[in-house]
Amino acid sequence: MGNFLETEKVKQTTYKLTSPTFSELARSDGFYRTKYRPFCLPVERAEENLYPPIRETARKFFKDHGIKWHDGSNGNPSNHLCDSQVSCVNFLFPLADHPETLAQILRPHFPMLKEMLPIEDGKYVSFEWIGEKNYLGEKIPQNGNRTRGANCTSADAVVGFARVDGKKQIVLIEWKYTESYSPIPLAVSRRGTSRLEIYRRLYEAEDCPIKRNQLPGFEDLFFEPFYQLMRQQLLANEMEKAREVQADVVSLMHISPDHNIDFKRVTSERLLGLGSSSINVWKNLINEKDRFLGISTEELFGSTSPEVVAGMDEWFNYIWTRYPWVKEQSK
Repeated sequence: MGNFLETEKVKQTTYKLTSPTFSELARSDGFYRTKYRPFCLPVERAEENLYPPIRETARKFFKDHGIKWHDGSNGNPSNHLCDSQVSCVNFLFPLADHPETLAQILRPHFPMLKEMLPIEDGKYVSFEWIGEKNYLGEKIPQNGNRTRGANCTSADAVVGFARVDGKKQIVLIEWKYTESYSPIPLAVSRRGTSRLEIYRRLYEAEDCPIKRNQLPGFEDLFFEPFYQLMRQQLLANEMEKAREVQADVVSLMHISPDHNIDFKRVTSERLLGLGSSSINVWKNLINEKDRFLGISTEELFGSTSPEVVAGMDEWFNYIWTRYPWVKEQSK
């Protein structure tokens, strides 16, 4: 476990005990993976892990689209206060109905952005996007139905916009919070399945978005977070080729806290010479630079002014109070 996670556990526990956004019943220790923990909510109060105004709408949206809550149960999100998916939803779901605010937050990093476009159900952000087809050739359950957010490559969120050049761009979003990874090889699953063979077809394709000549070997990508980045970059590439939702360009944006030093560790030993952090390594491995953007949560949201989020003051204050590191410069 990383230092950032341990620090956040303490801070989130304090927040739970003091914030008016939680009920008195929610302030008790919550049961999570074999024992009661102070940085978790009682399971029956798990919905209080979400920003209050979206507790009903976000859960309904996930239910309507068959989206799985990570570590959740009974249609509720995880009761762990440091849960990454919960963090993603708290930051992005409120923006799904505010395209102008969303555009102002994104435009400094996507200068071609003209206006946001709805993604699903009239909302301008959707979640756990897996693509309309099984582009990556991943194993499908016997019932033939894939589940968003479980057992297949999913982007945590997705947005789309019209560009000033007349093109339509879709952006898959990978969201990190307290994650950190160890140098554990993932090329072979616990069941003995070779994951290399699942993705080799796309990796060896002529239009592969990854610079193969920069890699010591394909197997060097099978360490987190590179394994995840590879799959999502391949998904974006296949969506673009298929012109999914009439998109001309499909790119990947990776958002993670600059304060989370542990996440930056390069876990694949033979990739150490390609960059000073996991995200810098990935930037150096992408053929077309505009198909990948790695940005810190602090840069994306910490510099946001009250004027930019006018009319969303309650959400803005919630984010800056619950996740105060977002407005602080990392040392």
